[in-house]
Amino acid sequence: MSRSVLVTGASRGIGLAIAQAYHAAGDRVAITYRSTPAPDGFLSVPCDITQPDHIETAFAAVEEQHGPVEVLVSNAGITRDKLLLTMSEDDFTSVLDTNLTGAYRVAKLAARRMIRRREGRILFISSASALYGQAGQSNYTASKAGLIGFARSLARELAPRGITVNTLSPGLTDTAMLNTLGAEKVEGLAAQVPLGRLARPEEIARAALFLTSPDAGYITGQVLAVDGGVSMGH
Repeated sequence: MSRSVLVTGASRGIGLAIAQAYHAAGDRVAITYRSTPAPDGFLSVPCDITQPDHIETAFAAVEEQHGPVEVLVSNAGITRDKLLLTMSEDDFTSVLDTNLTGAYRVAKLAARRMIRRREGRILFISSASALYGQAGQSNYTASKAGLIGFARSLARELAPRGITVNTLSPGLTDTAMLNTLGAEKVEGLAAQVPLGRLARPEEIARAALFLTSPDAGYITGQVLAVDGGVSMGH
């Protein structure tokens, strides 16, 4: 059955791969973006998730064309990597405002509609670094770890209404953004992964598809790490 799916921050990388997986499954897929729309085949809606009025407008546009959001994938996020002593307060708060507070904003709007229907799927895209930490990313890691606690609390709140809430934590993934580091650096990072390679975006997307599928109807409040074994034991 075709569902109304919204993936935030999905004009490229993991978000785009997730949107493409839903589209291939026959769902009606909308994506939000800040600068570059997604390729043809999607309803692309401009939205800065740090601005509540932008989110209201985006949801209204999605609902007008696709109906109420039945599956929300909260993927939008930014990085401002610096060591603590060189990290400004704006570096810290801006990352949390986008990655964590932004997720709160979109989840709150989606949940309102889902509660009325007594069904829905919410998935937050966290990071393997939220489970084991990463030097130079204390702001990013804090925001992604916060998503896990946020999701588990929501899972308890929304379960009586038939809504599941889970978190997906990808590891290093073969995207254009990672490849800007250079081949030698990427090879070194891949060597630290127990499986010895980077994730492919479509592998992350298939995990997202499963966690929001009817087959995962009895799974909520969980964290699925798709990271080649990097965070095992955490």
